[in-house]
Amino acid sequence: MIKVLGAQIKEFKRDSVLTPVFMILEVIMEMVIPLLMASIIDDGVYAGNLNHIYKIGGLMIVIALVGLWAGLMGAKYGAKASTGFARNLRKAMFENIQTYSFSNIDKFSTSSLITRLTTDVTNIQNAYQMVLRMAMRAPASMIIAMVMAFSIHARLASIYLIAVLFLTVCIACILPKASKYFRQVFEKYDDLNASVQENVSAIRVVKAYVREDYERDKFAKANQNIYDMFLRAEKLVVINMPLMQATVYVCILVISWLGAKTIVAGGLTTGEMMSLLAYCMNILMSLMMVSMVFVMLSMSYASAKRIAEVLTEQTDLQNPDAPVTTVKDGSVVFQDVTFAYHKDGKAVLKDINLNIQSGETIGIIGGTGSAKSSLVNLISRLYDVTSGELLVGGLDVRKYDMEVLRNEVAVVLQKNVLFSGTILENLRWGNQEASEEECKRACQLACADEFIQKMPDKYHTFIEQGGTNVSGGQKQRLCIARALLKKPKILILDDSTSAVDTATDAKIRKAFAEEIPDTTKFIIAQRVSSVQHADRIIVMDNGEVMAFDTHEALLETSPIYREVYESQTGGNADFDQNGGDN
Repeated sequence: MIKVLGAQIKEFKRDSVLTPVFMILEVIMEMVIPLLMASIIDDGVYAGNLNHIYKIGGLMIVIALVGLWAGLMGAKYGAKASTGFARNLRKAMFENIQTYSFSNIDKFSTSSLITRLTTDVTNIQNAYQMVLRMAMRAPASMIIAMVMAFSIHARLASIYLIAVLFLTVCIACILPKASKYFRQVFEKYDDLNASVQENVSAIRVVKAYVREDYERDKFAKANQNIYDMFLRAEKLVVINMPLMQATVYVCILVISWLGAKTIVAGGLTTGEMMSLLAYCMNILMSLMMVSMVFVMLSMSYASAKRIAEVLTEQTDLQNPDAPVTTVKDGSVVFQDVTFAYHKDGKAVLKDINLNIQSGETIGIIGGTGSAKSSLVNLISRLYDVTSGELLVGGLDVRKYDMEVLRNEVAVVLQKNVLFSGTILENLRWGNQEASEEECKRACQLACADEFIQKMPDKYHTFIEQGGTNVSGGQKQRLCIARALLKKPKILILDDSTSAVDTATDAKIRKAFAEEIPDTTKFIIAQRVSSVQHADRIIVMDNGEVMAFDTHEALLETSPIYREVYESQTGGNADFDQNGGDN
């Protein structure tokens, strides 16, 4: 884990080295000042040597300024190193997430990935800055102060040693218990973010069903869980403060009592006594800072593990050593294909054998959960087959460069997604170099141009995040146009005309047949009217191909298809035959 995270320090190694160097220099300057104070008191004030006071006082000012400069430099380089480290972590995580296959993404929830990219990275950033500064400064300050104190009077300085051992034992008892709660609390952040994300993305549904009170209660519960966990941890951690203060006061009292006796006996000067008290504060404050470092490290340990999980996750799908970079045509062949989402999971596709010629229009129909989407997801290699072979253009999809293959397979998914930006910017996701005329032509084929022309800014109309300012049918047609701009060899429409009326659906199918005859088209639909004009239709049930033939033949040979057809045409057909936006 440390190696994985440490690799992201990269160009900030110099800053990471300079920070502790400057912090140690600051400590050295601070440790010299009590000795100079002792010299001023013993050799200047008591001896009546004004020149010595001026000389040592001037030296103290110079040392204090050097210490101040070192502290500022340490803060500067520490901030640069920690923020740079956090930036690299976020960048590396995001880039690795982009390589994930669908099966990799299934392992993490969206809210969990957001928490890891934000809250967890911030924890690591704060911990790293504290390690560079406090983890170097505090031990160095404690050790140097202890050495200085023993050099002045070993017997009195041993009191510090006893105090340090006592506080170390206390911290060792407190921190493990607090760490347990800190590890749990960051997992609760996932639940909180999930609640917020779900509520905001579905706010229209929440308001439509008047579920604001329910959502507030759900959020309050997740928020309260985080509060309770943090409270338990903080109750343990705050015990440090009174223990530290009590120990400091006891040390001051004991040293003052014994030190006064030693001064009377002539074994210690007043200046040395002042220095010992100054070192007492340095030692115990350093120990307090060390305890704070351990608290921060215990808090960030869970975050570090969660970040490392994202960075070390390897995509299940890899390019071959010598990938093929050209897809010959849009033919698709399934040979004894079986597929399961998990290695030991139940197969969702079983013994699929299909032979589809380039340019064919293939309808796919079946009940909910019959694995229609799973079937087409294999074509663009969003998942790999568990067994068997899937050939595109005569070659196994695993032999292609994945980017090349996916550029030749345009998919309009069941859940349509538009991004914030203009209509043109959304369309150019299909082809970054597409001209405005090409975008318009694609929209005409998808029957989207007619409603775009009615918008105030036409193709420059701004689409809100998630496409909330367009209807479901309009969103689907824009997504179809976006896919067409790729000029693919294979076009997959995964129930992507469900929100348009049957008349518009027919226009889109006619445009496909006339304008892209060489493109292999897969149309997944719940309506028989959307697929009955296809060259052939796949009838699926429970992950198996029950029939594969023309509409007319299926009416004769497939009971499942005939039942669906009769239920939809026996007086229950779609009501909107005249067009319009849904």
